[in-house]
Amino acid sequence: MSIIAHISDLHFGTVKAELAQGLLTSLHEVEPDLVVVSGDLTQRARSRQFHAAKTYLDSLPCPCLVVPGNHDVPLYHVLHRFFQRLAKYQQYISQDLQPSFQTRELAVLGVNTARSLTWKNGRVSVEQMQAAQTYFCNVPNTLVKVLVTHHPFLPPPEQQRKTLVGRAKRVLQTIEQCHLDLLLAGHFHMSYAGGTHVVYTMIDHSILVIQAGTALSSRVRDERNAYNVITTHPNHVVQLSVRMWDDRQFVEVRNERYSRQQGQWQVE
Repeated sequence: MSIIAHISDLHFGTVKAELAQGLLTSLHEVEPDLVVVSGDLTQRARSRQFHAAKTYLDSLPCPCLVVPGNHDVPLYHVLHRFFQRLAKYQQYISQDLQPSFQTRELAVLGVNTARSLTWKNGRVSVEQMQAAQTYFCNVPNTLVKVLVTHHPFLPPPEQQRKTLVGRAKRVLQTIEQCHLDLLLAGHFHMSYAGGTHVVYTMIDHSILVIQAGTALSSRVRDERNAYNVITTHPNHVVQLSVRMWDDRQFVEVRNERYSRQQGQWQVE
């Protein structure tokens, strides 16, 4: 059994102190094996925001795997946006834009989907999808295989027209033979989960998509601040616990158990 805490869209620069402390307390109680941070660590990619994010990540109780989001690319400084788009991210957070984490039970790979030419959307390059294929196809299928991006592969259930990560279908076709299990992302500030077979009917191998809300930002949308606790069990059974802020602490508001049934991820 392994436990992943999945947090996203921290947006330092718009963070409330009580939320930050509440999340830290909750994570220490969960004691995860890994914290996955799926992008948007800052609000406007400023040095002081990256410094605050780095200080916070250093206080977490276990290893972190982090990918940048579109908010981690400078918006107003055009030269930096196009020629040094992730310089501050790499200075403060990590030089590695394709981080990985592996144990006897897990194989996790992060891919940077933030781009200069779009202020909001993102995409996966051909080189990135080939690297993901190489990584996951060389990992035993007994491990739970997890791909982390900022931009999502699956829209919210009631907002099917939301823009997804660029080249999504091609990515899934490229790595289909590698038996990927989970896709973790953020961006929409909404918590939801579902199998890729719902949208990508041409792909036989179903992957469970788990989306995290915004953990810390005051810029909430249709739900309160939230994060996910993902527990992987033998035989590729996944338990998803959504923890939401109730103005005092993060409390569990949803607990679902997923397994593959006839090749498709379903809630048990």
